[in-house]
Formats: sequence, C-alpha cells, structure tokens
Amino acid sequence: MPKTTRESLVAAAAELLDRGGPAAVTLREVGRRAGVSHNAPYKHFENKAALLAAIAARELERRESMAPDEEESAPDAAHAAMLRYVRWALHHPERFRLTFGPWSTENNELTEAATHARARFIRAVQAAQAAGRLPQADPERMSALLLALAHGAVQLQLSGHLSRQGKGRAAAKNLVDDLFRYLGGTSH
Repeated sequence: MPKTTRESLVAAAAELLDRGGPAAVTLREVGRRAGVSHNAPYKHFENKAALLAAIAARELERRESMAPDEEESAPDAAHAAMLRYVRWALHHPERFRLTFGPWSTENNELTEAATHARARFIRAVQAAQAAGRLPQADPERMSALLLALAHGAVQLQLSGHLSRQGKGRAAAKNLVDDLFRYLGGTSH
C-alpha cells in the first residue's frame, strides 16, 4: 500500500533520527530522502518540532512502543507490552529518547497519541490486576511504576550500566520479567 507524502516524510525523518539524533533531522534532508521537493515538508509540518512530534506520535501508536495489542490475552497484555517497549527502545534508542524525552512545545497529535497509548496500557494493567497477575493498587500508579522500571532499565542498559555479564547481572528485559514476577507473588 503506497504511503502518503506525510507518511513518507515521517519515515524519512525517523531514519535520519536513528542515524544521528534530532540534530540530523532537517526538513530539507527529509524532503530529499522522501523523494519530494525541498518545500514539501513545510506543507505538512509547521517546523522541525512538529515533524519530530509526528515521529513520536507514530511510535506511540505502534504497539511495540508501549501500548498493548488488543488481540493479546488480557492478563498478560501489560507484561507483553513492557517487553515490546524494551525491545523497541533498545533497537531504536533515538526514537525512545525523543518519544519519552521532554517536550517544550505543545503538539495536539503527540498529546492525543500519548493519551491513547497510556489509556490502553492502564486498561492492560487493570486486566492483569483483575486476573491476579499484579497487585490491587491504583492502576495509574501501577502503570507508572511499570513504565518507570522499564524506562530506567533501558536507560541503564543503553548507557552500559546494566548487562547480563556485568552490572546488575541482567538485561532490561530480565528486570521487567523480575518485576512482574515479584509483583505477581511468584519467586523463581
């Protein structure tokens, strides 16, 4: 299925981001890589910040960044979502930093995507709680706890402060598994 010009621009910008961080993303280069005129990006994005927000929104809408897949079994959807989040973040560290980093400007597209992804994750946490896989607690706080552990573990692994053979004797994925196991009341 052919991509729209906007989708092609966002994909080209994500590739540039992956290669060199936000500094590598210029609207002119994005247009060149997408095979459109150098002015085309300006027809779809007010500025670079809007283009970067579109990348972050796209990442939040994809199920591998955080939100559970609607098809997954409800009790395990939160755990599976966190494991996908870790894989995605380690595979796309610049997208991870962009998506979950600070934003100084308001962007409706990004706000909507973040709100929707968070709501889906909270529903998955509630399903895990109902199934006894997570303790009964405020689902918003439990979601924040799970995300904080996964986010922090990814940061530690990306910076070399966590590895299976060294510090922590675990990878980020292992810590997510541990947290779900500990919170679920099993220990092995």
